[in-house]
Amino acid sequence: MATVEAGRQLLYGGFGRLGCFDPCLSNVNGVISVKSGVNNTRKRSLVRGQVHKSSRVPRDRRGGGPFQGTGGVFHGKGCASRLDSMRYNCQRKESLNGGTAEDQRRTLFVEESDKVISAPSNGKPNSDVNEFKVDQTLDQGNGGFGSNGKPAAAAINENSSQKVKSNLIEDEAWTLLRNSMVYYCSNPIGTIAANDPSSPSTLNYDQVFIRDFIPSGIAFLLKGEYDIVRNFILHTLQLQSWEKTMDCYSPGQGLMPASFKVRTVPLEGDDYATEDVLDPDFGEAAIGRVAPVDSGLWWIILLRAYGKCSGDLSVQERVDVQTGIKMILKLCLADGFDMFPTLLVTDGSCMIDRRMGIHGHPLEIQALFYSALLGAREMLAPEDASADLIQALKNRLVALSFHIREYYWIDMRKLNEIYRYKTEEYSYDAVNKFNIYPDQIPSWLVDFMPSKGGYLIGNLQPAHMDFRFFSLGNLWSIVSSLATLEQSHAILDLIDAKWEELVADMPFKICYPALEGREWQIITGSDPKNTPWSYHNGGSWPTLLWQLTVACIKLDRPEIALKALKLAEKRISHDKWPEYYDTKRARFIGKQAQLYQTWTVAGYLVAKLLLDNPSAAKNIVNEEDSELVNAFSCMISSNPRRKRVWKKQILV
Repeated sequence: MATVEAGRQLLYGGFGRLGCFDPCLSNVNGVISVKSGVNNTRKRSLVRGQVHKSSRVPRDRRGGGPFQGTGGVFHGKGCASRLDSMRYNCQRKESLNGGTAEDQRRTLFVEESDKVISAPSNGKPNSDVNEFKVDQTLDQGNGGFGSNGKPAAAAINENSSQKVKSNLIEDEAWTLLRNSMVYYCSNPIGTIAANDPSSPSTLNYDQVFIRDFIPSGIAFLLKGEYDIVRNFILHTLQLQSWEKTMDCYSPGQGLMPASFKVRTVPLEGDDYATEDVLDPDFGEAAIGRVAPVDSGLWWIILLRAYGKCSGDLSVQERVDVQTGIKMILKLCLADGFDMFPTLLVTDGSCMIDRRMGIHGHPLEIQALFYSALLGAREMLAPEDASADLIQALKNRLVALSFHIREYYWIDMRKLNEIYRYKTEEYSYDAVNKFNIYPDQIPSWLVDFMPSKGGYLIGNLQPAHMDFRFFSLGNLWSIVSSLATLEQSHAILDLIDAKWEELVADMPFKICYPALEGREWQIITGSDPKNTPWSYHNGGSWPTLLWQLTVACIKLDRPEIALKALKLAEKRISHDKWPEYYDTKRARFIGKQAQLYQTWTVAGYLVAKLLLDNPSAAKNIVNEEDSELVNAFSCMISSNPRRKRVWKKQILV
């Protein structure tokens, strides 16, 4: 039993996953409510949880005694002592003996010494691992050599060693992911952005970010652990309609927060009681004060994945969840001055959250927007009240797919066409519709563009094409089927052909190339964090490994993702799971990178799980829609310019 308990301490942080319902949530007519010892009003200040007596000190899930997270982030367990009877009735869903074969396989124990084997900090397998001995004789028939020219015994030992190392890295990753879990009213609600004990300043990395939790949520879903994702979806939904104000101005109600923090605060009027509160940030405290456009889109994507993986459709059918989806859609589909079907956003409103010249219609937002629209169309309940919204959604899907596929796509043929563009065309039938000047074609692109392959450019506006390659936007265009099947394969062809530029020593460049010199000064404002080949300016982000893997599996080309995964395993654990890497070849750990970055850990786990079970990717991807294909074909075959219809207007 000592071994079993030690193993649980290592892999599950000291406590088994609770299998009871959330005592802090009640579902009345599908509406989520939070019970508290104080009046729960819809105010911006705080979302209050259950009251608990401070005499019951929460304990660290990692078994280190009383614990409260740095900066007020609460990782422990705390609810009212009047709920003790409910807590004690909770059953552990999984024990070591009752767990799945997969769980037991990943828990490496040495029973003889009663010691837990964990992944060492350098990522290399321990010498005393005796579960993976290879005891095979050489095949004398072929001279004792393998197909790779190496002696067969050496090849077997090398493959065995790599497998051991890979399993140890995966075990370490699960331990780190579970240790990053945040609890609210005794229930897991998310994972903090980073859990680096050596960092002198946490900034806002001790918060639960919507976009950062997506790979964590996908990892838990693939593992069959659905509760944390369900809790995350419902609690962040609560925060959506909270009052949010900056300098006397409030954005649309459908806006989802960028992040939230779980705090434990004293209860007013009782010196011996405390309570858990949720404190969201909608951009009011963010660097640059930018609203997170992608948060709501990722939320819809995760909601769909939860239903697909768990089979539990009751969450997306709830009245409050349906309302939340509609609020996000109304915010995104609102009429404006723009002539394009793409979403118009400011700089820094997505993963690239600093000034990097992506304001306008960045590809990343459009790919997520398209994916969210498809997911919402699947999940929205058909009803008369939603008929207009659903029709607007379908119309936007057709227009958006046509716009991106037709105007954002670039390959050698399209590049040569742009090179010969005529400008200043005033005509409904103009070829150069956006008045792009051929001199905008950068010199680096001529050498970068392979003869076979292509990609979707980063941005398109009047007289401006951003020719940079943005990884997340292109990869998610494959996942969501925003790109055609032919374009999707061409994107992977380009990645394969330009491996040294986009991957090199660590996957994956967030964008290519970096802004340098005068261009860097003007566009970034001389941002000291976004120096060339660092952070969002050409830095390498291991978390992008999971989007790459999903895209490769969808196109039945997993060997590209496997190559990237093996490359990451050489360093990622030894380097302590950094947030990003610097330099052209990703040789250095980022100069300001947080270590033990949670979405780096989760991105690796999702890639590993999907490569082990590729069929699970179907729960994440969007397949090509036949209705959209037909509509798109009609737009291609006919003049996309509709005839003008003059309407008589009566002035009153």
